Amino acid sequence: MRRGVIDTSRPLTPARLVSLDAFRGIAMAGMILVNNPGTWRSVYWPLRHASWNGWTPADLIFPFFLFTVGVAVALSIAPSAERGESRWSLVVKTLRRGLTIFGLGVFLNGFPRFDLSVLRIPGVLQRIALCYVCASIAVLTLRVRGQSLSAAILLLGYWAMMVLVPVPGHASHGLTPEGNLAAYVDNALMHGHLLHDGWDPEGLLSTLPAVGTTLLGVLAGHWLRSARTASRCALGLCVSGGLAVGCGLAIGVWFPINKSLWTSSYAVFTAGVALILFATCYWLIDVKGHRRWAAPFVVYGTNSIVAYVLSTLLAKLLLLWTIGGARGARIPFQQYLFEAVFLRLARPLNASLLYAVAYVILWLGITGFLYRRRIIIKI
Repeated sequence: MRRGVIDTSRPLTPARLVSLDAFRGIAMAGMILVNNPGTWRSVYWPLRHASWNGWTPADLIFPFFLFTVGVAVALSIAPSAERGESRWSLVVKTLRRGLTIFGLGVFLNGFPRFDLSVLRIPGVLQRIALCYVCASIAVLTLRVRGQSLSAAILLLGYWAMMVLVPVPGHASHGLTPEGNLAAYVDNALMHGHLLHDGWDPEGLLSTLPAVGTTLLGVLAGHWLRSARTASRCALGLCVSGGLAVGCGLAIGVWFPINKSLWTSSYAVFTAGVALILFATCYWLIDVKGHRRWAAPFVVYGTNSIVAYVLSTLLAKLLLLWTIGGARGARIPFQQYLFEAVFLRLARPLNASLLYAVAYVILWLGITGFLYRRRIIIKI
């Protein structure tokens, strides 16, 4: 067998799935890129989220990350239970980790003033925490068939609630930003603590289909663990992804693809794209041994939550730190840096992109420092 190439007639063990770290790193690098343009006034459309219905490449990033959470749960928690580790101890570890991630999300929302009267409760890390805990408990308490059924119930049930349950003051099938059941529930439970006035893209009810996305990742992880050849695993992931993309687009005719609502069509469609891209990474990295191109993403993937938390904190600090600008006005240091450096290199659109890319490279250097010293901060 040629060096660096794996025998495709045998299944791969989870410990050798470098592709999972790489795909997680791709998602995290994408998050940082999308969240940190030089100026929000000048952003290329692929890096902007769809205003409501529809999707852009930026809308694929978050479900990609949740998909990797699901795969990791299947490859780590399920084997631990099978080796005889107490299910109760695994539940306790899961809840502890989930609370930590959730708490970090609330901390980021509140930093630096922590005004509890308007503190946003939902958020990206909060949704990751809830999806991780729910998926982990499903793996610990249900068989694979039960996990599959749970994903289907969540996605079908969410569709039924959103299009059939009347929303006070709106049409029963209202799917406008403020006129939908998810917004109504979130506003009723967390009024004044949402990202927007009356609704939140990471709200409570829309977390249900996000858990469905994570469970689809769990099922992909089970497929990888099954006694199949590496080639068949990759092909199965790819074919399943194609079918899911088609199903998501078809469902979108009745229940539009929408990231802010995390519609069932969006969950199925994005999971399908994730399956195809993950299968590609798996085939190139773990099966064929082409790992060099993926090294930066593996670096990001090994400390992904740390990269997200610290990059978000620094971004906030750069906006809080002000310096003297023109005519004595004080401006955020981030704005000064963008205008003094990047706007001198290119026109606004390209300058804004260059700033975002530079920010991604900065955190690649920081996570690379940790990676070279084998420091993996488990949260």
